[in-house]
Amino acid sequence: MIEKTIDIEKILRGKLGDGRMKFVPSCMVNWLKKIVHQDEVNAFLWESRELTGTPWLEACVRYLKMDLQIEGLDNLPKKDDGRLYTFVSNHPLGGIDGVALGSIIGRHYDGNFRYLVNDLLMNLPGLAPVCIPINKTGRQGRDFPAMVEAGFQSDNHMLMFPAGICSRKRNGVIRDIPWKKTFITKSIQYQRDVVPIHFEGENSKFFYRLANFSDTYIKKVNIAMIFLVDEMYKNVNKSFRITIGKPIPWQTFDKSKNHNEWAQWVQDKAYSL
Repeated sequence: MIEKTIDIEKILRGKLGDGRMKFVPSCMVNWLKKIVHQDEVNAFLWESRELTGTPWLEACVRYLKMDLQIEGLDNLPKKDDGRLYTFVSNHPLGGIDGVALGSIIGRHYDGNFRYLVNDLLMNLPGLAPVCIPINKTGRQGRDFPAMVEAGFQSDNHMLMFPAGICSRKRNGVIRDIPWKKTFITKSIQYQRDVVPIHFEGENSKFFYRLANFSDTYIKKVNIAMIFLVDEMYKNVNKSFRITIGKPIPWQTFDKSKNHNEWAQWVQDKAYSL
């Protein structure tokens, strides 16, 4: 019997509490189960239940039938050079791109890396061991700086999506919002060179329309995020081009620009790959 690892009712109850949960209509809960493909995801999680970290990510790549066209693989620093790096990428898909990059970085560095991810992904047992969860609200939001600090203080490479959310489509162009400066600040502090990565892919037109509507009229709640699993399944059996750039020495980030400006400069570098 397949165990229910992803339980929408349980997740909602944990977020809302029993008091507010009773006001959520059952039809809404059932709709959410369908949108997040609860049964399909749970079937995969059951089949891959013995795997964690990089082997689990590689199993995801096979499950989603992803054809990864990697350019610049030789730009990845050698795993035995005794240094730690910050890998940063654009985030066009909001899920499947993270899986792909984690499988590549994890394979090259024998699983020695960590993601900064949304705390909801901690519900995936195979992914949790390589994650530093981020929840910008509540107690964990207050703990966020300490969690980032712990990640950079560790002996792990860091894999980050500095935009914080997946790309938006505006004026016909799919691009991240401006990257946040955290990766610059911490890479300087801990003397980590930065490796820019560009991932080529796109979600559905519906997703981008919804995301723009949410950003404009709702703002406090990222409605589009609910559809990311559905978008992942729409991208099954597709090819994706991934380009890895040359490492940028941390000393590059001098006082000629502030950290926000350097973050934008690295973002432009990634998009030029």
